Amino acid sequence: MMASASAEISQDTILVGIGASPGIAIARSHLLNRARVAGIERRILPTEVDAEIATFQTAVDKARAHLQEVKEQAADQHAEHLYIIDTHLLILEDQLLINATIDLIRGELLNAEGALGRTLRRLRQVFDSISDEYLRERRSDIDSVGDRLMRNLLGEVRENLETLTGQAIIVAHDLSPADTLQLDRGKVVGFVTDVGGRTSHTAILARSLAIPAVVGLENITTQVTSGEPMIIDGTAGTVILNPSPDTFREYLARKQHYEYLEKELLAYRTLPAETEDGHHVALRGNVELSDDIVAARAQGVEGIGLFRTEFLFMAASEPPSEEEQYRAYRAAAETMAPHPVTIRTLDVGGDKFVPELNLLDEANPVMGLRAVRFSLKEGNLFRTQLRAILRAAAHGNIRVMFPMISGVAEIRACRHLLEKVRQELVEEGLPAGPLSIGIMVATPAAVLIADVLAKEVDFFSVETPAAVLFADVMAIEVDFFSVGTIDLIQYCLAIDRGNEHVAYLYEPLHPAVLRALQRVCAAAHDAGIEISICGEMAGEQLYSLVLIGLGFSELSMNPASISRVKRLMRRATLAEARELVAGLLELPTGAEVVRALELEMSRRFPQIFDTGHF
Repeated sequence: MMASASAEISQDTILVGIGASPGIAIARSHLLNRARVAGIERRILPTEVDAEIATFQTAVDKARAHLQEVKEQAADQHAEHLYIIDTHLLILEDQLLINATIDLIRGELLNAEGALGRTLRRLRQVFDSISDEYLRERRSDIDSVGDRLMRNLLGEVRENLETLTGQAIIVAHDLSPADTLQLDRGKVVGFVTDVGGRTSHTAILARSLAIPAVVGLENITTQVTSGEPMIIDGTAGTVILNPSPDTFREYLARKQHYEYLEKELLAYRTLPAETEDGHHVALRGNVELSDDIVAARAQGVEGIGLFRTEFLFMAASEPPSEEEQYRAYRAAAETMAPHPVTIRTLDVGGDKFVPELNLLDEANPVMGLRAVRFSLKEGNLFRTQLRAILRAAAHGNIRVMFPMISGVAEIRACRHLLEKVRQELVEEGLPAGPLSIGIMVATPAAVLIADVLAKEVDFFSVETPAAVLFADVMAIEVDFFSVGTIDLIQYCLAIDRGNEHVAYLYEPLHPAVLRALQRVCAAAHDAGIEISICGEMAGEQLYSLVLIGLGFSELSMNPASISRVKRLMRRATLAEARELVAGLLELPTGAEVVRALELEMSRRFPQIFDTGHF
């Protein structure tokens, strides 16, 4: 149902967005002006260039000073989240934002606002082309910093919430991480935005701060005004405007029930991750920066299943030095000890973008110079990362994984360089720790010679249907399988979930996907090796028993999901999980699988699963 801010909203108007942070909030709305501003592009005279650059630098300095102030204010209560502010501070040093804008002022004779606007449009286009949702959402950080700079240039003052009286639900076009850190939890009970995704830094902060939030509503700021009663359900991703008395009472009861369950979750952080009958499943975290690991450890993770090292490069004005990387990897290993930290070497190119590396403009980048191919070409960059990883491995349990290996020559080249680097460190008198070596199987070439590759490495990551078909061969002489469900699902079903025309076909529980996962698990079990899943399915409560029943021995996820998954698995048995999977495997369509699973989970766990949320 659609409404307009200028027209009276009918009772129980329901809007559907993206559930960014679970929970229910009931309050009146407060419309916050966070609409993106745009400067007018105009030509300037050569004599005005220095003045425009000075104006732009003043805007940068003002933005930096404000972020430093936010960081200092948040240091006591939100220390574990300060890395997000640090990321924004680093963006203010980034050559593709700052230097590119200055170059446009000087080279194109553009005013500061126009040059900044043009730079931001170019960066947005690059990030919008990325298919990986997590990486694509890093665009929101560019947007946040860019909007702050533009407002400074235009002299606009951002509204703050210090004068807010009483409890309210914030309604805004967008909220920056700095906005979110400054929210007064005594007054702000939730927020909704026009834009945003579940993996943006703002959404991650909201979940960590336990603020219910719904994002991606497109135009809610045009549909409500301040002071209107509303309800948001951050679990279901729904917003109810002008709720009726019956709806108000229903959601008040849901809110009380949810808060009871959330308090219960605190007890699960220190409990073993095992089923009622004692079957243990390792619950590990996916992280992007070493600072994330402190928060991950607090959630009770048993190690890091995926450390995305490309974010060390994305958050810097130039490729990080060996010492910077060493400190990050060592901190991760020491914080997580004795549990393992799996470090994936730089995975850029294709649909992943690291501005500082100035990747080539290729017609088909997905099959071009990317991942390990890029690393082997850029030998000095690769050598620096391997030195840092080896040095850090002397301080904890570290595993290294090379992405997109397509043949024995590549893995041998990686191992040769690794050993050469190790010898260099020894000769320099620097400690180099032991490493488990792994590869990501994502090419048909790697699948077809998987039996040969298996003798060259210690573990594999499975991301393609072809890799699934050869899983029994690949399992020979390996220690570990890891399934990346996002790519596996898209390749299995031949769809791009970022394409609005076929996104509806993206079905994690499609029978073909279930059978693919079953085949990989069977191959791993036959070989006596561990089997992990690190895609987004791992953190979804609805799928937890399915994955356990299929035979996964490790689930790696957003650390915030650990307690919820652990609570569910501790209330079920391995036999129940296997029985559930057996029934689902007999169903012919993804829709029937989903419905059967929803009904079964609601029946078995009525306190956790509410059919109204499905």
